[in-house]
Amino acid sequence: MKNVIITGASRGIGFDLLKLFNNENYNVFALSRNISNISSFKNVNSIVTDLSSPESIGSSVEIINNKIDSVDILINNAGFLINKPFKHTTFSDFESVYKVNVFGLAELIRLIIPKLNSQSHIVNISSIGGISGTSKFPGLSAYSSSKGALNILTEMLSQEFKEINAKINTLALGAVQTEMLNEAFPGYKAPLSSKEMAKFIFDFSLNGHNFFNGKIIPVSISNP
Repeated sequence: MKNVIITGASRGIGFDLLKLFNNENYNVFALSRNISNISSFKNVNSIVTDLSSPESIGSSVEIINNKIDSVDILINNAGFLINKPFKHTTFSDFESVYKVNVFGLAELIRLIIPKLNSQSHIVNISSIGGISGTSKFPGLSAYSSSKGALNILTEMLSQEFKEINAKINTLALGAVQTEMLNEAFPGYKAPLSSKEMAKFIFDFSLNGHNFFNGKIIPVSISNP
C-alpha cells in the first residue's frame, strides 16, 4: 500500500484528492489546520498541522515517521492567498503568505527527505501567476510572488534530490472553483471545478514522475 501525504486536505482540491486516494485504498496522511470534516474517514490519518509553524510541522512529521517507512507521494496543496492592493499589503501580510506557501512547505519537504526513495514523487501546487511572462492580476503581489519562489524551489530540489532519485514537480494552476477562490474573488466563476482539477492532480501524482522532473507545468484553460 502506497503512502500519501496531502496538505490542505480539509477543503477544496485537497479534500477531493483525499477522497480519490481513499477510494483507491491508499494510506493517506491528511494534514490541515482543521480536521473536523476529515477525521471520520476510514484509513485516513488526520493530523492537525499549521504550516506557518515549524513546531507544528515537526510534530506532524514525527507522527508520520512513527507509522511508515517511506513516503511515496507528497502533494503540497495547502496555500494562503491575500487579495489587496500592494500599497496596502503589509510586511505581516507578506509574512503570512510566505510562511504557508514557501517556508512551511520547504520545512515539510526537508523533514521527510529521509523517507524518500527512487519511486517518491513530490507534487507542489502553484499558480499560473507565479510563472514569469504570464498575465498578472492586481492584488496578488504576495501570493503570486510566493508561488514564483515555490517554482524556483522545485527546480533547485530536483537537482539536490538526484542522489536519492526522488522526483519533484510543480503544477501551476489557473483558476479553479474552490473556497479560497470564492473568498478572494467573490462572484468569480472559474472554468474548472475542484473535483476536475483534483482528478488531474491525482493522475499526475501517480504517473507524472515517469515523464517529468523539476518541471513547472501550467495547468490552465483560461486566463487566469
